[in-house]
Amino acid sequence: MKKILILDTGKEWGGGTNSLIELLKRIDRGRFMFSALFYTNYKMGSGSNIKAELEKLGVEFILLERSEKRFYFKAAKEAIRPFLVLSPQLKKRFIFNLDYKSRIIPDSERIAKVLSHGGFDLLYMNNQPSSNLEGILAAKLLKLPCIQHSRVEVKLNSVEADAVNRWVSKVICVSKGVEDSLLASGVNQDRCTVVYNGIDSRVKAKRGPEEIRKELGVRKGSLLIGTVGSLVKRKRINLFIEAFAQLKRKDIFCAVVGEGPEMDNLKESCVRLGIKDRVIFTGFSADAISYINAFDLFVMPSEKEGLPRVILESMLMGKPVVAFDVVGTRELAVNDSTGILVKEENAEALASAIEAALGNTNKMRSMGEAGRKRVTESFGIERYIDGVSRVFEEVLS
Repeated sequence: MKKILILDTGKEWGGGTNSLIELLKRIDRGRFMFSALFYTNYKMGSGSNIKAELEKLGVEFILLERSEKRFYFKAAKEAIRPFLVLSPQLKKRFIFNLDYKSRIIPDSERIAKVLSHGGFDLLYMNNQPSSNLEGILAAKLLKLPCIQHSRVEVKLNSVEADAVNRWVSKVICVSKGVEDSLLASGVNQDRCTVVYNGIDSRVKAKRGPEEIRKELGVRKGSLLIGTVGSLVKRKRINLFIEAFAQLKRKDIFCAVVGEGPEMDNLKESCVRLGIKDRVIFTGFSADAISYINAFDLFVMPSEKEGLPRVILESMLMGKPVVAFDVVGTRELAVNDSTGILVKEENAEALASAIEAALGNTNKMRSMGEAGRKRVTESFGIERYIDGVSRVFEEVLS
């Protein structure tokens, strides 16, 4: 049995967390023993947390608080900031170098101690190279094999790309688009392999659409469209809100399932646009798929993704998807077949696509059916588990 340490530097529950949980539920635990190192015991909504969920699966949870940046590094950053205003690239490089010396190097040494004391055979990182650089350096210190599971489109600097090429055994890319972004950043082709996220086709909604619609206060006969995700800037929920305000039909309600730092700004936008009575913010839900199942249409306005699990869930529930034509999303949704991919990334184009979809009931039904068929045939959970397992075996051998 091989001992694997999972490193996750994330701060909130997301699709990558769900994919990790699904992996740990199904991978051969007679072959692999897992422990997990996190900087934050982040919550699963208002109920559970990542520590509790991993321990349910028999995975040891290790909480490692991040190194605090030394005072003189903070002072240097503030002192030189005014001189870097005219050069964003120079500013970015300067801040990276400060972070590298003040936090990344110390954290890599602390992670190396955990790896050494635990007698681990492999380090498996669950984010992307920029946010897992300290893990890469820790593996380098011990000459230990490491795998990077890159879950979002990236743009690496030269130091990060060099670290991947020299010390990462394999990068698992959740989509071809993610792989392309790594190659464009200078990562070698032989380091990368694509393993698409998957979903269990047997997953069912726990609550029926009528129950959900009643909870949300959606009037009978009205349409319900919605989205699911962390309320952060890159998800661009603000564009969805603006698009919703432009819809000509007024018998439509909008549900936003998720929580995050943009919540207050989004609610203020709803007030300003005069749509606060028709937009419902549910907060985080561990049962997001029940909400998706109650939607007539799923909308994904993100500016970048890896391979969004929430679209897999939407297609499995037979819901047509309207989304911007971005990395990851375009490898799941097929334009005019399982949904509509919007080329122009603005609220007006998104509103037009939503109107077009809602205006053709038969087309909506056929797109939903095509989406369910595509997910079942091409993105099953077994392919995902087998693909990751093969990479583990290859690197450990």
